[in-house]
Amino acid sequence: MCSVIPKVKNILGMDILINNQTHTVSDSSTLQTIVNTQLGEKQKGVAVAVNDTVIPKLSWENHIIKSNDHILIIKATQGG
Repeated sequence: MCSVIPKVKNILGMDILINNQTHTVSDSSTLQTIVNTQLGEKQKGVAVAVNDTVIPKLSWENHIIKSNDHILIIKATQGG
């Protein structure tokens, strides 16, 4: 007989993917918090998508991250 062991909730928060790397964040994290953690306060030339949907910068503060969200952060660079 085979029994299924239920997955135990991560007591430290929830797992998400940021640029294809797993991170654990608190359950109430906003997109702005994630971007601040990854890039610091200077965020000029940054685009962010959650689950393949671009989120406007004005919405970052109110966009609540959910477990298993896939976040892509792109920062423009200068060069040539």
